[in-house]
Amino acid sequence: MTTASRTADHRAVRREGDTTIRYTASGPADGPALVLLHGWGCHRGDFDALTLQLPDDVRVLAVDLAEHGESRSARTVWTMAEFARDVAAVLAAESVGSAVVAGHSMGGAVAVEVGRLLPETVSHVVALEALHYLALFPAQPAARAEGVLRAFRDDFPAAVRGLVEGGTPQGADPALAETYTAKMSGVRQPAGLRSMEGLLHWDMDEALGETSQPITVFAIRDLTHQDAVDRYGDRFDIVLVDLGTHHFPVESPAATATLLTEILSR
Repeated sequence: MTTASRTADHRAVRREGDTTIRYTASGPADGPALVLLHGWGCHRGDFDALTLQLPDDVRVLAVDLAEHGESRSARTVWTMAEFARDVAAVLAAESVGSAVVAGHSMGGAVAVEVGRLLPETVSHVVALEALHYLALFPAQPAARAEGVLRAFRDDFPAAVRGLVEGGTPQGADPALAETYTAKMSGVRQPAGLRSMEGLLHWDMDEALGETSQPITVFAIRDLTHQDAVDRYGDRFDIVLVDLGTHHFPVESPAATATLLTEILSR
């Protein structure tokens, strides 16, 4: 059963490095827990509509990663592992004993790291349009990573636009790309550039080798290449969907909630 409204509590947890992580908690404290992690340049509000479509008994924790949304940090480390420690602090504050952790885009990398960090707590990792982009997620060669970062340093909005267009299938509403480009171009700096650097240097192969939980990747069919399936199909379950663009959790919240509910029911 789903409800048209949930009582949402806006909370915060503090960590070292002058870091305050803000998150939204809804649903019963003793319900099955689902942690939602947004993508680069986005925020926890992206999951508001999706959360309303989830069963009433699900405990939902939607987290703003450091320097995204309402979370703030003065730290100097912007790795996927450090983002995962922020999420771990939220889980500790909420006394979560078991959870499914789902992340969109960069949040998918963070979700893997949360599973790696908390093997006894995380029961399943879900990547929403994440992990299958071979030009972004596996650790990139130094020259390529530097080339991508140089593009962001030279013309940040143009580089963001290129990122968004790469995640937009043919035939999609052009207004969507404009909306996402404008939003993501406003990511706080220097964290925006530094976290992109952290993603490009993230060693996904190593992380996957040290993550024992099942991993399910929900990927837009028109954006998924066979090379990714061939390379990682034996490590995570790639489920192809036709729900919109790279940002499908925002565009198709009901269908995304159905996918996540099925994972929670396992």
